[in-house]
Order: sequence, then C-alpha cells, then structure tokens
Amino acid sequence: MVTELVKVWAAGWALSRHTPRPTEHPWGVYLEVGKPGHVGRHVLFEAHESAVREAAASVDVADTWIKAAVEPQDIGPWLPRGWVVDEEEAGHLMAVDLTATEPVVPEGYTASLETDDGVTYVRVLDAAGGLAARGQLALLGHGAVVDQVVTEEAHRRRGLGAFVMRALADHAVAEGASLGVLGATDEGRALYETLGWKSHSRLAACIYRP
Repeated sequence: MVTELVKVWAAGWALSRHTPRPTEHPWGVYLEVGKPGHVGRHVLFEAHESAVREAAASVDVADTWIKAAVEPQDIGPWLPRGWVVDEEEAGHLMAVDLTATEPVVPEGYTASLETDDGVTYVRVLDAAGGLAARGQLALLGHGAVVDQVVTEEAHRRRGLGAFVMRALADHAVAEGASLGVLGATDEGRALYETLGWKSHSRLAACIYRP
C-alpha cells in the first residue's frame, strides 16, 4: 500500500511542480528540481537499507535530496558520510478515498478554480482582492495529488484551508479520481486528519551536504 502511494505522490509532485520527466532508477525515481538548495530529489519507492545506500551512493551533487517513507531516525544509520537527515523537512504520507462535498467559500471571500497543463489551482481572495489561501492538484487517472496548500497568516482559522482541500477534492472526483495523496507537514497533518485523511507513513528527508 505505502509503495503504491509513494509512486502516485512522486508522479503527482513532479506534474504539480512542472519538473522534467522523472528518471527511473532501481530504487525509485529522480526528479530534477533545479532550485537553490534543492537541485533534485530521489524518491524511494521502498525505504529499505540497500535502496537508501544505492540512491545515496549515486549522488555527487550537493543539495540533492532523498525522500523516503520511513521514520527519520531510522534512515540516518544507512546514509554515507556527507548526508544529513533534515528533521524539519520530514513529513507524512497521507491518503484518502475522495468524496464530493460541494463546499461553500467562507463569508467575505471569493474563490476561483482553473486548470492549466494538467494541474488545477484553487485560489481564495479576500474582499480587497488579496490572496488569502491557495492549493493545487495534479490528476493521474484515478489518483489525485494535492500540493502547495497554503493559508496566509492573517486569514488562518477561518476555514479557508478546509475549503481549498474540499474544492480540490470535488474537482478530482468530477474528473474521475478516487484516491487522494499528499505529503504533509506536521501542521498540515492536523488539518487533513479533520477532513478524513489518514497518515500511512512518515516521510524522511535527507540532503547531501559534503
């Protein structure tokens, strides 16, 4: 179950972030990101010691990441010299059986939904037209990967994050998707669990800093 969720998450993340097509490896896929501090990432489909060691040994470029469905404290002993486990970047692999709920945008806000190049964006604006919350979704057949869900600090605790999640889920269901997958922070996990999402694994994050 976790392996399949990781595969969906990796493919959806790449589509959502418009990265080049993932490169396949025996341990999973490599995604070229090309940003300062995040050159690229290896996503491991099965987080066992040999896979971690093989992926890490293939890296010779600083600021390359490994993401794996394993407890952060467990992956450290498997990493060669030069690798660091980043506890702050660790997350949770979550999934849900998608259902439509026909959400209503909270009073005082307006919302828009648009799709571009396979990615659907929900944006919530305040009365002055400023961005209050947003989120996006990559569709992969029956799977839908939620990404980049953010509520601006001044607009938190007003139900905007829940609205964005439900609006994305409704669109995914309308397009034939039945499984939702995402990678959550600790803070995000608390919100998603109130919406029925379940955490299936920790997501360890490691970076090469020789």
